[in-house]
Amino acid sequence: MDMLLASAGSANLPVAVASGAFIALLLGLFGGGGSVLATPLLIYAVGLTDPHVAIGTGAAAVALNAAGNLAVQARAGTVKWPCALSFAAAGLVGALVGAALAQRLDGQSLLTAFAFAMFAVGAAMLRPAGAAGNADVRLDLGITLKLLPAGFVVGLLAGFFGIGGGFLIVPGLMAAAGMTMANAAASSLVSVLVFGVATASTYAAAGRIDGPVLIAMAAGGIVGVAAARWLAPRLAARAALARRLFALMVIATSLYVGWRSLG
Repeated sequence: MDMLLASAGSANLPVAVASGAFIALLLGLFGGGGSVLATPLLIYAVGLTDPHVAIGTGAAAVALNAAGNLAVQARAGTVKWPCALSFAAAGLVGALVGAALAQRLDGQSLLTAFAFAMFAVGAAMLRPAGAAGNADVRLDLGITLKLLPAGFVVGLLAGFFGIGGGFLIVPGLMAAAGMTMANAAASSLVSVLVFGVATASTYAAAGRIDGPVLIAMAAGGIVGVAAARWLAPRLAARAALARRLFALMVIATSLYVGWRSLG
């Protein structure tokens, strides 16, 4: 079975490197939302023509970028591992189901649905941040019973659309476990990694990942992770403004994707 597609002849690999750096930077800064730009970048900037290949390749690249950012957060001690792993375990099942369902749709229908998902991501990111939360949260039965169904639903959506799902994971962790936004953003990277691997594995089994483009994005991701580590503390004072500007960019991109998919 051909696990990786060697179809990057028409793809712009330097743009793929830049796209990987950009997505990794956003994941490092916001913990979620950045991965939703992977598919539009791969189709309209890098030059992949098959939406399924773009989604599969993007999911694999997001998983690699999330792993790099997770390593940084783990060293900083901001990841709440018991809560993060419980959420990710439930979401893994959902991600596998969602990815299998998505591959049954034709490419244009999937892009149209993706545009609506992008719009929802942007709208969700415009909402004000929740309560401060508890920095010393501990996993118990009550929290577990909230995390598991939430994780499955988010994983299902992440697998279907080939996105990390961080924009849903962060508020999901805050609502279910009562943790702080900083801990939720760091802990969400566990699920982004798990969902990305699950989704990418499903697409790889169908031969729907472009190997050269994935390698280029992974190389760019190394730069993005380093940039996020340097920029995050300098952006802390204006984090809310930066998040709103990013959300508006996601909404604008969703309108463009919707227009192109229906055109």
